Amino acid sequence: MVRMSAEERRESVIRAAMVEFARGGYNGTSTEVIAKRVGVSQPYLFRLFPGKRAIFLAASERCCQEVTEVFRKASEGLDGQEALQAMGAAYQALIADDPDMLLMQMQMYVAVASAEASGDREFGDALRAGWMEMYDTVRLALGADVDETTQFLAYGMLVNVLVSMGFQPDHRVWSGFYEAVQPKG
Repeated sequence: MVRMSAEERRESVIRAAMVEFARGGYNGTSTEVIAKRVGVSQPYLFRLFPGKRAIFLAASERCCQEVTEVFRKASEGLDGQEALQAMGAAYQALIADDPDMLLMQMQMYVAVASAEASGDREFGDALRAGWMEMYDTVRLALGADVDETTQFLAYGMLVNVLVSMGFQPDHRVWSGFYEAVQPKG
């Protein structure tokens, strides 16, 4: 049996946490269930991370990084409408292939809003930084056009809402989207 390094275990925890937090949210997910998914004890989990908050932040930061990387790769060597459509199609594929990625994003927004409502601004600072990296990646791919970036991300949020609410690909709500982001049936 090959033993994993602490870094490999840490990576396993982040991956497991992304799934568990995506499905249960910050408040509805215990560190026990994350430890169980990874196959480690809770005390070992807390040797890798100081607490649940740190695990959630690591999972959220990873989620932002992965979405950003999807946009970066999709737009590489493209600009304008070509970049926009490539990023839209790549994002649609990402959330179709990995629905937990969409759920994790939605849980991040809820967790930050909840923390802000209780006066904890610090919680969202790291997540806002990750989100801003994604924003800047899209903005640069679209020629630093703020209006195009805003419109692209606004459509993306609408895609998130419609997909998370289960609107089927043939539903009329999708008819106003450019073809690259319409879900495939």
